[in-house]
Amino acid sequence: MRLLLIEDDSETAAYIVEGLRELTHDLHVAVDGRGGLARASAETWDVIILDRMLPGLDGLSVLRRLRATGVETPVLFLTTLDGINDRVAGLDAGADDYMVKPFALAELAARLAAIIRRRQPPAPTVSMQVSDLEMNLLTRSVFRAGRAVILQPREFRLLEFLMQREGEVVTRTMLLEHVWEFYFDPNTNIVESHISRLRDKLGRDQLELIHTVRGAGYVLQKPSIG
Repeated sequence: MRLLLIEDDSETAAYIVEGLRELTHDLHVAVDGRGGLARASAETWDVIILDRMLPGLDGLSVLRRLRATGVETPVLFLTTLDGINDRVAGLDAGADDYMVKPFALAELAARLAAIIRRRQPPAPTVSMQVSDLEMNLLTRSVFRAGRAVILQPREFRLLEFLMQREGEVVTRTMLLEHVWEFYFDPNTNIVESHISRLRDKLGRDQLELIHTVRGAGYVLQKPSIG
C-alpha cells in the first residue's frame, strides 16, 4: 500500500511512519499543506492521510483543491478537531474517513485497509440462482432442479440477461439490443420464439419462472406459491 502522510507534527509523523512501515506500507511524508498538495496531485497513492491544521494551506483546502482538479485518491483525515461540525465538514469536502487524535495505530491500519477494500471493484459474478434455476458463467452451464439444461449460445445469453435483472420487467427492445445487438426492430417474432423455446427447455411442467407482462415485456422471478 503506497501512502502519503501530510502531517506537520514531527512526533506524530514519526509514530505513524514507524508503525505503518512495520506493516510493509510504503509511506511518504509531506510536512505542510502546499507541499502535500503538490505531491498528492503529481503522484499516485493508494490513500492520503491528511491533517486538518497545516501550515501554508489547511487540510480542508488541500482536499477541496484535489477534488476540484479530479484527483479521486481516497483521503483519511487524522486530526485533533473532533466536533460534529468538523467531521461533517471533512466528509462533505470529499474525505473517505475521519479519525480523531489521539488514536491507536492498529485502528488506523484497519481503517486504511477498509478504505482500500471499499475502493476495490466487486468480484465478477461467477454464478447466479433464481429459485431452483442455476447458471454458471464460467462453465456456461445451466441446471433446473438439478437437471442439466442444454442451451444454444443465444438462448444462454437471453437467460443470462433475464437472470441478471431478476424481478425487473425487460422490454422487447432491451432484449433485441443486448442479446441480439439489433438497434432496430427486425419485424420478426425472434424474441417471442426464443422465449418460448427457453420456457420449453426450463420445463413447462414446472413452476413458471419467465412471465409475460402484457404490453411491457418479460420478467424472470421466483414463482409465487399459494
